[in-house]
Amino acid sequence: MAILYVVATPIGNLKDITLRALEVLKEVDFILAEDTRETLKLLNFYTVKTPVISYFQHSSLKKIDHILGLLEQGKNLALVSDAGTPGINDPGGKLIEEVVKKFGDSVWVVPVPGPNAAITALSICGFNTDRFLFLGYPPHKKGRKKFFTEISQSKYPVVFYESVHRILKTLNELNQFENLKDRQTVVARELTKKFETIYRGTISEILPQIEKQKLGEFAVVIKDGK
Repeated sequence: MAILYVVATPIGNLKDITLRALEVLKEVDFILAEDTRETLKLLNFYTVKTPVISYFQHSSLKKIDHILGLLEQGKNLALVSDAGTPGINDPGGKLIEEVVKKFGDSVWVVPVPGPNAAITALSICGFNTDRFLFLGYPPHKKGRKKFFTEISQSKYPVVFYESVHRILKTLNELNQFENLKDRQTVVARELTKKFETIYRGTISEILPQIEKQKLGEFAVVIKDGK
């Protein structure tokens, strides 16, 4: 029976990988990578020689059929994303869906857990996170106000991602909501990387700090309104 391993990889620090993940990456027939250049940095660091196949958000149906064909032939595959856990705000979820739809229980889909930026940010936020709402990235245009309204009305802490190009715009838009202005917020920049920075306070308190140093990728946690 063929196996599709869903393998979490480091979100920054290459040492944040499990022994099991390395074992799987070395033993499978092929690794499916969202960005082969990023994945090769990790593989080269650990001297993993397994062949890599590109699979990303805009991969053609032909590419997906090729991957399904490999599983049909009994090949074992490992699915990785650029960083973190595949399938979470990641195109890997679509492939997993297709594999389950086509093969059912005749192909094992096996999780190899590890890093995830949202969970990492939640773990250090200092809020009660027994329950939380994860929203991925805010829409660029359509649905943006609805996205922010959902954050303002959430009964639970909210965690979402934002890029370096939009972090200031997003925080400024959130700060327009009266019930968010005094809400405690954590903005985590470049988690696990050399220049990791954790900003804490209200949005108004955090904004000037990020304006001085806004490079990087961001995970934002906003406390519930209780």
